[in-house]
Amino acid sequence: MLSKIKSIVLNGLDGNLVEIQTDISNGIPEFEIVGLPDATVKEAKKRIQAAIKNSNIEFPSKKILINLAPANIRKEGSSFDLAMAIGILIAIGCIPQIDINKLASTIFIGELSLDGKINRSNGVLPMCIEAKELGIKTIVLPKANANEAAIIADLDIIPVSNLKEVVDHLNMEKNINRFEIRNPNFKEKYNIDFAEVKGQENVKRALEIAAVGGHNCIMIGSPGSGKTMMAKRLVTILPELTLDEAMEITKIHSISGELRRDGLIMNRPFRMPHHSVPISTIIGGGRIPKPGEISLAHYGVLFFDELTEFNRSVLESLREPLENREVTINRLSGKFHYPCNFMFVASMNPCPCGYYGDNEKECKCTSQERHRYLRKISGPLLDRIDIQIEVKRPKFDKLTSKEISETSADIRKRVDKARQIQLKRYKDYGIHSNAELNPKMIIRFCKLDSKSEELLQKAFEKFKFSARTYERILKVARTVADLDGKDNIEFKHVAESIQYRGLDKFTN
Repeated sequence: MLSKIKSIVLNGLDGNLVEIQTDISNGIPEFEIVGLPDATVKEAKKRIQAAIKNSNIEFPSKKILINLAPANIRKEGSSFDLAMAIGILIAIGCIPQIDINKLASTIFIGELSLDGKINRSNGVLPMCIEAKELGIKTIVLPKANANEAAIIADLDIIPVSNLKEVVDHLNMEKNINRFEIRNPNFKEKYNIDFAEVKGQENVKRALEIAAVGGHNCIMIGSPGSGKTMMAKRLVTILPELTLDEAMEITKIHSISGELRRDGLIMNRPFRMPHHSVPISTIIGGGRIPKPGEISLAHYGVLFFDELTEFNRSVLESLREPLENREVTINRLSGKFHYPCNFMFVASMNPCPCGYYGDNEKECKCTSQERHRYLRKISGPLLDRIDIQIEVKRPKFDKLTSKEISETSADIRKRVDKARQIQLKRYKDYGIHSNAELNPKMIIRFCKLDSKSEELLQKAFEKFKFSARTYERILKVARTVADLDGKDNIEFKHVAESIQYRGLDKFTN
């Protein structure tokens, strides 16, 4: 007998409908899966056989052939287990009461345990989104994935715990109610705040500017100056996520297997990889390609603590993603595209000992050692970083002060207001922030008066700024002006922007 049911396979964030065709015939007992399956799919034969037997259902001693169509798309992962098991049970007549018409608009997702339990699967949210677009009405999936799937409206989500439960449901012996999220909470919630940062007003101001313009930034300062603490709080002043942005972030985390059980992610991601990680962890990859840290930081912050400790090849791998805001991973099975529109934030010491320019502790490094240390950051990477902030260690009186610092919520109000100015200005240009300005746009939107041009010229002569620094200063000046509510860039905006070239002063 022949049965046909549906499942879905992911290629990056996109999905393709898969028809699972099961043919059972007389002959020497054999179980074969065709249709370009990977090793995990082939291993499903043992899982399916044990799951069916341990669900008190007799496994057929016949010739079983399963075809995963279309055969030209590679099938990867364990999420086909449930669909293939149901296909076999339908083919042997174990589910006689099944509604064939309803089956045509139903997909099955889930990995089987040997005892028949259905385990959580990765990538369920993008699968559900794609399924809805393809006209699917009902999705049978693991109970552990129910919250995630229920985010998508107008889909009948049937959460199941084991194979026997699915069989009883399809035979209409046991009805499983459609799952709905009860009292959904899609509000962001952070347990950190800029109010906890004592002093460092100049740094907080620079990070506010970075948040407004979407600028990548580096903090340079001695150990213990609070660089990491402030970097972690940057996400709390970025604008709230839109529903579409939250959905896209959740899709990426779902594929990566990092999705929390509470469903939709509403906090902007903050990713802080260790300096020892390989390129594949940062960019993405693996035998079965998964998003890397740059994609997991999508619409959030990617933070590199102690930037110079990262491998040079890892740092150079960031260049194209920072420019294109998308990464493509090539494999024999195809091309996988993942978005990576993130703010890059880094921290570093000014020298190997960490105390060059410190007011309290003397630096023991030679000029050659300092130069060699800073040269670990290439010009092309530095070219993609707009703001360089000098961070000094806070004084004792600041640390012990009872004065209440400005909260993240207060700072965010200003960020939101300035972001709206940019969105209105660039609505016809396909960009959303000042950081995305190209050279042609800079000429149009970053005009200077004669006084400001004179100041910029003097700064270039004094600090020996390179030509690439020019655009960086103008972009940041444009953001400072937006934060100030000014249509035109003024002298004070340029002056402040020049201050945020701390690393250039160390390297020139």
